[in-house]
Amino acid sequence: MRSARRPRTFLRTVGLTAGGGLLLAGLSGVGPAAAGANAAAAARAQTIQCPDVASRLPAVPAQAKAEVDRNLALLNTQIQEANRRLAATVGQGGPNFVNNAILGPLRDKRIATINRIATAIGRVAERPTGLDALAECTLSGTTDAGTGQGNGSGNGTGNAGQQNGGGQQTRPNAQDFIDIRQVRPNVRRPKVRRGGSRGTFTSRCGRNENGHFNSDNFIVAPGVSNGAHHTHDYVGNLSTDGFSTDESLARAGTTCTNGDKSTYFWPVIRLRSPDDAPQNDQSAADGNVGRVLRPASVSLQFRGNATGKVTAMPRFMRIIMGDAKAATNGPANARAAWTCSGFTNRVVSDKYPICPRGSRVTRVLDFPSCWDGRNTDSANHRTHVVFPNADGACPSGTRAVPQLRMTLSYNINLSKAQIRQGRVYAVDSFPEQLHNPVTDHADFENVMPDSLMRRAVSCINRGRRC
Repeated sequence: MRSARRPRTFLRTVGLTAGGGLLLAGLSGVGPAAAGANAAAAARAQTIQCPDVASRLPAVPAQAKAEVDRNLALLNTQIQEANRRLAATVGQGGPNFVNNAILGPLRDKRIATINRIATAIGRVAERPTGLDALAECTLSGTTDAGTGQGNGSGNGTGNAGQQNGGGQQTRPNAQDFIDIRQVRPNVRRPKVRRGGSRGTFTSRCGRNENGHFNSDNFIVAPGVSNGAHHTHDYVGNLSTDGFSTDESLARAGTTCTNGDKSTYFWPVIRLRSPDDAPQNDQSAADGNVGRVLRPASVSLQFRGNATGKVTAMPRFMRIIMGDAKAATNGPANARAAWTCSGFTNRVVSDKYPICPRGSRVTRVLDFPSCWDGRNTDSANHRTHVVFPNADGACPSGTRAVPQLRMTLSYNINLSKAQIRQGRVYAVDSFPEQLHNPVTDHADFENVMPDSLMRRAVSCINRGRRC
């Protein structure tokens, strides 16, 4: 087996960069040149074909045309993305890899997008029916889709340091970890200026003691089960799943002690070992294996702005941070910050930290906090609320709202020797992201009662800790 050229990865820690990261391996059982030729040939031979939706629609009313056209364009983008993933993952996975990692996620995205098209038409005319039947896509070409593109017998258990049947080295492994003591201090925070807001407000919502897990994401993939293809931890709102709406969240209960009904969620961390028994569930099919670790602590803190006061965040505003596909999308939206308790002046993004005994593995998840003043969401879930500039000031045309910082800590004490032997931890991810730590991310919807949000703003602007 020979590893292909590694793409450049990145370290989002105050402008520092570092190499390393994603490893793409060739097909097993053939020489390096033949492997590359076979992979390229397979990629050319196979394409994803989907039923045409536009031709099956009734006459689209003028009031719905703009929204319908946007979603039809999105359907095309989804197919293009899936075809790129198909080409990039030749030789990867076991017998069901293509279905689980490419066609299944594509079908789920198409269902959600087609439903939005039907809803847009249904607002002003008769809602079209039967469009869900157009969500299923197939492979065309010479390679058998059932072989996982590599004719391998991969066992799907994902144990670190092993090779699956398609020739892809399982990640993470020892090269994805770094001793936090080897990282130089690199965290610089904007200085709070005169007139800035120094206070904080904390919602205490537990650490998912009630076992609220699912692999949905109602923000990015509404109306879809297993839309995330990785398991989320939830605190706050008790009802959150792929079918949640503003109204359903407002009606539900909460784990927060102050009545905050907001939903807070992030991908779980799993402890993985070569001697783990194989899983036979959806998580294993998506490549997420091992024992789910509950955080030792969860802090949900809303913070101020370095240059001015904050204004109330609108109810039902949805915010995401990080990029669950940063390993392939690149650094533009990546915000992963991994560190260890006692060492929070040094963070890494493209490595998992090895913490000294008595120190906890820590994830710091900072959300954007400069709101456009109008929208509670946007098409890409990013443009309505953005990050402050390097000096802490919000960009022109935006206003500061309380900035959410999630801090999650875990009791994970692994030595370098254990990691070399294949005992590792990893964040759940989309299958093709290979558990790269840079894909860490989180989601939030504000469902605080207005009175609670006003209290939070008052505490932050008056410099209090509440």
